[in-house]
Amino acid sequence: MAGRCGVVAARHWAGPGRGCASLWLRGWHLSPAPPAARLAHAAGQLQREYDAVVIGAGHNGLVAAAYLQRAGLRTAVLEKRHVLGGAAVTEEIVPGFKFSRASYLLSLLRPQIYTELELQRHGLRVLPRDPYSFTPLLEDRNPPRSLLLGNNMAQTQQQIAQFSQKDAQAYPEYEVFMGGLVSALDLLLDAAPVDTADLGQGSLLQRLRALRSLQPLLRAGLALGRQLPRYYEVLTAPISKILDQWFESEPLKATLATDAVIGAMASPHTPGSGYVLLHHVMGELEGRRGAWGYVSGGMGALSQAIARAAAARGAHIFAEKAVSHVLLGRDGRAQGAVLQDGTEVRSKLVLSNASPQITFLELIPQEQLPEDFVRRIQQVDTRSPVTKINVAVDRLPSFLAAPNGRDGQPLPHHQCSIHLNCEGTHLLHQAFTEATHGHPSSRPMIELCIPSALDPGLAPQGCHVVSLFTQYTPSVLAGGRPWDEQARNAYADTVFDCIEAYAPGFKASVIGRDILTPPDLERIFGLPGGNIFHGGMSLDQLYFARPAPSYSGYRSPVPGLYLCGSGAHPGGGVMGAAGRNAAHVALEAFRHL
Repeated sequence: MAGRCGVVAARHWAGPGRGCASLWLRGWHLSPAPPAARLAHAAGQLQREYDAVVIGAGHNGLVAAAYLQRAGLRTAVLEKRHVLGGAAVTEEIVPGFKFSRASYLLSLLRPQIYTELELQRHGLRVLPRDPYSFTPLLEDRNPPRSLLLGNNMAQTQQQIAQFSQKDAQAYPEYEVFMGGLVSALDLLLDAAPVDTADLGQGSLLQRLRALRSLQPLLRAGLALGRQLPRYYEVLTAPISKILDQWFESEPLKATLATDAVIGAMASPHTPGSGYVLLHHVMGELEGRRGAWGYVSGGMGALSQAIARAAAARGAHIFAEKAVSHVLLGRDGRAQGAVLQDGTEVRSKLVLSNASPQITFLELIPQEQLPEDFVRRIQQVDTRSPVTKINVAVDRLPSFLAAPNGRDGQPLPHHQCSIHLNCEGTHLLHQAFTEATHGHPSSRPMIELCIPSALDPGLAPQGCHVVSLFTQYTPSVLAGGRPWDEQARNAYADTVFDCIEAYAPGFKASVIGRDILTPPDLERIFGLPGGNIFHGGMSLDQLYFARPAPSYSGYRSPVPGLYLCGSGAHPGGGVMGAAGRNAAHVALEAFRHL
């Protein structure tokens, strides 16, 4: 059957091979088209010795490599997959459709990285979204209501006023209040956490350095000022409690609460869920705080821009170079990396963009690490509620609350994060509760994005790519059942049934789909437990304690080995801060070798 955009309709996705989905098209088995981002920016052959080796070409690893090479260190990046970018990749899973296969939106990338690495010169183009949030409702009204949030505060207040005049009046003050907390926390993102081990011991120089590292923490405290008690409550309380203090309308509270639970095995009623909301609103795009946008060409185009910035200065970046283990000297110091084919690549510094679990439990012999440290890494909460579904469709979804025009062209709400099953926070809690008992949510929280609404080159003319970030799905199903093909498709069918209720005709528009459950996210992208942050963003796993107490400053128990991925401070998201900060710490150590 031919779809409206002239491609053959594929109704089912077959199991992945080598990290890519196979595709079944009406009885014909086809391999996916080559990924758009399959470039390896390698300058010549892999050399046997560098100043620094970075394990993993995720965005943080590429950022670290760019800064190391910028400082004059001969740097190599070794990536096991065929495509650069880690979870920030563009892959053509369905022929002609380019998906941001894992991460799918940009906001958190530190502004210094844009400018210092000249990413725009290296091809990065960001497409801001305004409006940015759309929540259609399932209700008996004809047409059903919806909530559209954008940068125009007056228009946003009009939208909120459909549900509550009181909430419409309170919303600007809420934005200012949260903005104050975000501005204070922002001061902590671009430096290593305080090294408490050096405060009370070590040389005078070490103590002075430790005291100097207190400055961002002190500045953050001063920025909070008299509001500190209220802000402390935001960081520690359930987000439902905080939102109840500000608002009364459930659609608004549920929409805002999605940022507090997205990617987290947590309910809006879970204490500490407020910080995850702040983590997702602390970014900016083109100077606008909290804005999110699409990357032209998909998220892989961001990784490519960072790779070009590093390669332009001489960094060697290689795909399909899987690392077997870190090379250690007799003194226990990291001296490079050993590839799975046995090739040794020696270096004075080793930075790992892999998760703490892979870095310390797989790439380093356990006897080389303190027992307490190993135990801490093993105990990191990596539970993930996320199943990402990438969908190729032959037309735009037409929502009952905002039907498409006759021409089928994108409307303002199509560029938004579209929140489904968000009529109230009780639905989010119900979905969470089902997953805690080992069952995929029967009415999952769905964030639906259509990047091709702003970037039509991602799909054939008239067609679109749809990103479904869904939760909650447990990593292990009840009774220990595996996520086999039947379980994957059953859950995807549940998600599609939900979308169909809001946008009739959606299921008929589907050409192909790529289903990534938590085990798939771990196997393909190296995300521990499928956790998009390399570990939960709860307060007990942040700042001083990320990834473990006394090792939050990017250094590890192995001299010369540094952690530069999302498992280090300040955590997950396409932020680049961990890569930049780790590079600066490693550079300082290099100068003292």
